[in-house]
Amino acid sequence: MKTQKIWFITGASKGMGLELTKAVLENGDKVIATSRSTELLLQNVGQHSVNLLALPLDITSDEDVARAISDSIKKFGRIDVVVNNAGYNLLGNVEELSDAEFRETMDVNFFGMVNVIRHVLPHLRRQKSGHILNISSVMGYLSYPGNGSYSASKFAVIGLSEALAQEVSAFGIKVTILAPGTFRTSFMSESSLSVAKNQIDVYKLKDQIELFKSIDGKQLGDPKKLATLLIDLVNLAHAPLHLPLGSDSFAAILHLRAQEKLELENWKSFSLATDISEAS
Repeated sequence: MKTQKIWFITGASKGMGLELTKAVLENGDKVIATSRSTELLLQNVGQHSVNLLALPLDITSDEDVARAISDSIKKFGRIDVVVNNAGYNLLGNVEELSDAEFRETMDVNFFGMVNVIRHVLPHLRRQKSGHILNISSVMGYLSYPGNGSYSASKFAVIGLSEALAQEVSAFGIKVTILAPGTFRTSFMSESSLSVAKNQIDVYKLKDQIELFKSIDGKQLGDPKKLATLLIDLVNLAHAPLHLPLGSDSFAAILHLRAQEKLELENWKSFSLATDISEAS
């Protein structure tokens, strides 16, 4: 007999979050769908269901997150799957980024996720079950010029998730880091791109902006297939800690690991030369 799951999804008004919300509802599960704008969320979800709770949420506000988790538990009694999906990308070379711009990227992509995890964990521990899906990116494993703040935030997602998985496994809670490659959403569209205000000509950020625009509409990933896959994933008895999504992400991470291994071997003598030499 199928067990109905209750999902908590951030950034649910568009892109992968929206497709996942729709798929979860079609699967007969319940979902707390959160977004800064519930009006846009409800408009995009379409036909509403008793299984849907749409909540306004600013994940960068610890108080706001606490309220949303509390309201979710009051409504449905439990949460089974947490999807930290809300994300923000700012293009800018490191020297070009202001302190405020860099911190906004980290607040949305990393500290917002931390807020959600911190407030949902007491409930997951109490019920001794749950699955946390933290969406990183292929750029949480490797980076490119002009993507320093985004990659920094997504690398941080991976580091925290690896620790978290070990901390909560004793309570029956699973953690999976999702690393999507390029998916055909509006993420790379001109309307969604945020760019550093103070650009420095020698860095040629405009080239990176044009690259993003050229990829828009040609991404390899299908967000509907991703949504279906995640529903299957959370119903497995065992789940991976790291899961690249998309052939581009899979290939890029494998290539990176091979290059890292080669570099480590090439510089092994330097690495081992720092050990204390014990007196014979």
